[in-house]
Amino acid sequence: MLKINEQIPDMKLMAYHNGEEKEVNLSDYRGKWLVVIFYPADFTFVCPTELEEAADLYEQYKKEGAEVVSVSTDTHFVHKAWHDASPAIQKIKYPMLADPTGVMSRAFGTYIEEEGLALRGTFVIDPDGLLKSMEMNDLSVGRNGKEILRKLQAAKFVRENNGQVCPAGWEPGADTLVPSLELVGKI
Repeated sequence: MLKINEQIPDMKLMAYHNGEEKEVNLSDYRGKWLVVIFYPADFTFVCPTELEEAADLYEQYKKEGAEVVSVSTDTHFVHKAWHDASPAIQKIKYPMLADPTGVMSRAFGTYIEEEGLALRGTFVIDPDGLLKSMEMNDLSVGRNGKEILRKLQAAKFVRENNGQVCPAGWEPGADTLVPSLELVGKI
């Protein structure tokens, strides 16, 4: 499983994106922020609420210089069928990655071996491909898309403002902290 500040592996996966089936390399996203949203399966109950919320926030992610991808263990063909059938999923403009063998889910630590599904995992990756934030939820607990966006904004702020850190609940424009030099090596 990946750890914070580790390099994410490069992988090739099929995706359904903007009406097309195509191959996507994770390395294609180097140079920009990347938000990876793992979810259990297409045609389920909680998943479309999360993916629709990410679709509604997609332009805000892009304004932050980020791309969003969703990932499940369904095939890209199933992603297309779900997109064609669901008004919520039709809102999605970001790539929907297919991980039917679970290789990406295993690398990110979201894979449930007994079920062949991914947990609800969310990962924020910086432009160098380093993991900066991760969250994992049980299948029954949906995520908050605005909180994911806030974590992206905080990680981006810290990267761009060397020496400053973001306190709990930080929002863009709020005060940040500058740790004392004696403590920096200890936190």
